[in-house]
Amino acid sequence: VQLQASGGGLVQAGGSLRLTCEASGDTFGSYGWFRQAPGKAREFVAAIRLNGNRIYYTDSVKGRFTISRDKFKNTLYLSMNSLKPEDTAVYYCAAGNPILSYVDASEGYRVWGQGTQVTVSS
Repeated sequence: VQLQASGGGLVQAGGSLRLTCEASGDTFGSYGWFRQAPGKAREFVAAIRLNGNRIYYTDSVKGRFTISRDKFKNTLYLSMNSLKPEDTAVYYCAAGNPILSYVDASEGYRVWGQGTQVTVSS
């Protein structure tokens, strides 16, 4: 299984971006987005569990980011609106079969994409 993330870039505060993660190989039970800012630990952003189509977000992105997946294309998306400078980070997509309590933990995911840089200027 491989994940290929793309769509990052430089945007002004208040702008929008859509990240794409193309997956090849087996289908996993959950797909997620994480991010890592310079000097900080990797943090959970959003996830989708295919069983029941449950979606999860970290509080700081609720109402601004939307995670979705096209099952026919096996592609994961993260639509980001009203971007803030604090959203600046490298964004990673991930796939795995985490138990519910680990859906927001990087330890729950087996496969990771290479990361795509998002920079939001003030």
